Amino acid sequence: MQITITAKGVAVPSGLKRVVERRLSKLQRLLHQIDTVDITCSRERQWQVVEIIINANGLLVRGEDRAIDIRSAIESLVDKLERRVKKSRSKLIERYREHPETREAWAAEPEEESDELAPSLVRTKRLAVKPMSPEEAAAQMELLGHDFYVFTNSETNQVNVIYRRKDGNYGLIEPDF
Repeated sequence: MQITITAKGVAVPSGLKRVVERRLSKLQRLLHQIDTVDITCSRERQWQVVEIIINANGLLVRGEDRAIDIRSAIESLVDKLERRVKKSRSKLIERYREHPETREAWAAEPEEESDELAPSLVRTKRLAVKPMSPEEAAAQMELLGHDFYVFTNSETNQVNVIYRRKDGNYGLIEPDF
């Protein structure tokens, strides 16, 4: 597991890498093969903001948290990521029992995060869209913590968007050319 720590305007405490390795040991049991862990530490007013992106064999898990100090932010964020991975795994297990063809959901191609907050276009990201089923895309979207996910539908070979509705269910947008 390769851990990269990036600090933006904050001093990183010594031994932070050891703390992260110790805290990620539970996640390593759930995700089996964690390739890289990217940690970005920054400061917003009085808060220390920590973002963790975990790449586990092509599966991307992302989270962000803020606290008074970096170590407590990492502690709570790893707990949050652990709950998210457990929830996603239990949903996948339920889907496997109902639909055996969705067993390759963990091999989904990661999506890069869209960072558009202003009305003007301020950032462009490119992503590789790997063919997958809508169920796999929903699982990947949950792991990323996003409200939508762009993917290529393996049944129709068209770009689709899956999104989380206000009622908690999912919606699928299919283009009509």
